[in-house]
Amino acid sequence: MIVRREIEERIGRNISIGAVYATLERLEAKGYVSSFAGEPTPERGGRAKRLFRLEAAGKRALQVSEQTIRNMSAGLKRRWERI
Repeated sequence: MIVRREIEERIGRNISIGAVYATLERLEAKGYVSSFAGEPTPERGGRAKRLFRLEAAGKRALQVSEQTIRNMSAGLKRRWERI
């Protein structure tokens, strides 16, 4: 739920929890994140939270994506300046 709320705040719209979990499961299958069960809590009726951790491969993938977006943005900016 924390991941879902964070995404919703950043993009300004609602997303389904199913979409979040499906994405996290795909990221885990690729080795970008790992998950584990936290301690059960009374607030959750004794159920444990599923916690996620960013792995080194995930950090590298984020860095590549960020650089790709920067490169694309720079190219667009150069084109806009010519208009």
